[in-house]
Amino acid sequence: MNQLNEQKLPKAPSRIKHYLTFILILFLLWGSAYQTGSTFNELIEGFPNMFSVLDEMIPPNWAYFDNIIQAMLDTIRMAVLGTTIGAVIAIPFALFSASNMMKSTWIFYPVRFILNLVRTIPELLLAAIFVAIFGLGPLPGIFALGIFSTGIIAKLTYEAIEGIDKGPLESMTAVGANKIQWITFSVVPQVAAYYVSYVLYSFEINIRAAAILGLVGAGGIGEYYDRTLGFLEYDKVSTIIIFTLVVVLIIDYISTKLRENLL
Repeated sequence: MNQLNEQKLPKAPSRIKHYLTFILILFLLWGSAYQTGSTFNELIEGFPNMFSVLDEMIPPNWAYFDNIIQAMLDTIRMAVLGTTIGAVIAIPFALFSASNMMKSTWIFYPVRFILNLVRTIPELLLAAIFVAIFGLGPLPGIFALGIFSTGIIAKLTYEAIEGIDKGPLESMTAVGANKIQWITFSVVPQVAAYYVSYVLYSFEINIRAAAILGLVGAGGIGEYYDRTLGFLEYDKVSTIIIFTLVVVLIIDYISTKLRENLL
């Protein structure tokens, strides 16, 4: 009996492995700091500047609030439109990426590669590219958020599709149902709640992202961040930060409650 217990219990990792792992982590941290030229002296020397900036940020310039309301509304509109575009485009991408929907590896692997590629490009870079194409304004930001949302929603949705109960699919196949009928009567009922949840999750991310896209000229509240930081108007910056924080927290709370009810 003791021999059986000894065979079942996994061996605890030796202390030497822990020490070696700890030393390796320290070495990587030291190497990264050395290669980037970062030192603790710079960190310590920067503390007085940090407190100086904080002193200029407090109290916030509440009179500036009226100037940024419209920009914040534009930011929310950008997030809504970008998320909607991404949610629509993500549907065919998710279906073509799911291995139980698309049996041909020549199709779903390339589609998955495209989705992975899209997710690796930061929203700011996408926005900067679209600003170069379409010029300044909210439109580049909307397209950037739309593409980014497509990558997130499509990936999460095709994973949900691959995890559905195969019973209804097999039953419908047995009676000669086509793929449109598969999707309508088997896939959609099982995945719809998850899909809506992923769209709401993407919207939460897009609200935060849209708030800084203006730094590259893509419209929204980010343009005011860029302007006030450029002129060192830190009291106005703190007003924008507080307003952005309140809006993001409210939207996150509402979105979280909706997703909890769905799932």
